[in-house]
Amino acid sequence: MDPLKPGEGQREAPLTGAHIGKSVIIKGEVSGSENLYVDGEVEGSIQLDGHSLTIGQNGRVRASLKAKDIVVQGRVDGSVTAGDRLDLRKTAVLVGDIQAQRLAVEDGAFLKGKIETT
Repeated sequence: MDPLKPGEGQREAPLTGAHIGKSVIIKGEVSGSENLYVDGEVEGSIQLDGHSLTIGQNGRVRASLKAKDIVVQGRVDGSVTAGDRLDLRKTAVLVGDIQAQRLAVEDGAFLKGKIETT
């Protein structure tokens, strides 16, 4: 099976990095030095300094997030710190405080919390 290219299918997978599938549930701390795509459930914290984090449409995250670039397509409950950019897609639901240099919110995304631009 060929990997999806951006614009094909319903999601954008990272070009390189790790993938947490939709049947996977993680409770605890997730950290790494590569891009991460989460389509499952994570409860705790995710820290990817200098790398990208994508929460897929099936992703359900109850955690504090910290990464260089963050794309949310699913649901996030918790604080979000993006070193560069936070992108909330139209299917995103984010409940929590945000800290980012840049923020993009598509029409239809739900956001509840405090926003601080750095």
